[in-house]
Amino acid sequence: MKLTVIGYWGGYPGAGEATSGYLLQSGGFNLLIDCGSGVLSQLQKYIQPEKLDAVVLSHYHADHEADVGVLQYSRLIQSFLQKGIQTLPIYGHDKDQDGFRSLTHGTTTKGIPYHPDEVLKVGPFTITFQLTKHAAVCYAMRITDGKHTIVYTADTALIPELVPFSRYADLLIAECNFYKGMDGSGPGHMTSEDCGKLAQESEARELLLTHLPHFGQLSQLVTEAKEVYNNKVELASSGWTWGA
Repeated sequence: MKLTVIGYWGGYPGAGEATSGYLLQSGGFNLLIDCGSGVLSQLQKYIQPEKLDAVVLSHYHADHEADVGVLQYSRLIQSFLQKGIQTLPIYGHDKDQDGFRSLTHGTTTKGIPYHPDEVLKVGPFTITFQLTKHAAVCYAMRITDGKHTIVYTADTALIPELVPFSRYADLLIAECNFYKGMDGSGPGHMTSEDCGKLAQESEARELLLTHLPHFGQLSQLVTEAKEVYNNKVELASSGWTWGA
């Protein structure tokens, strides 16, 4: 299983970059997790949009789904230019009916609801879900291809349920919108210290900090997470890869 970070900013993209978007590849299958602002532009550095096999969304805040519309148009345009463009499944929760309805666009894309208490199988990937603490209904994901496991917290404050959910993850992708000493629990976000605690208590093998803030010295987030987590910590960046 290979992970490529397509976008990693929280709220809005940095210049020439993107908010949340992660490309997972295994056995020739291309799965996009979240599709935030700028993701479609950045995605084309690695694969063409028509090569996607599926998309799964954590929630319907714009920094996680803003580029769904342009992804739909890209598939529509390519359906006129080349043969064999099939309907793209976009999986999302149906707790927000307006958000869910936006996932279907003619025969270009089809919204498919995932049920958080059930296992979702998409290509070679098996995905389980955990409700997070956020301003909108949002789900963390535990994703495995049978060999390796990635846990993506999506947007959340630190909650006890995330510890067993993240247990022994090969890679923990944790949202890190605030620095140590700040309080992100109101809007539903974690600090660098929260991320380190989650990684340490769940015994994750590696920690990737993402959904990064637009202020402060970002390297400080790594330093602060390492104060409570004694394994590898890295900052997400455009094109950052893991696995093979």
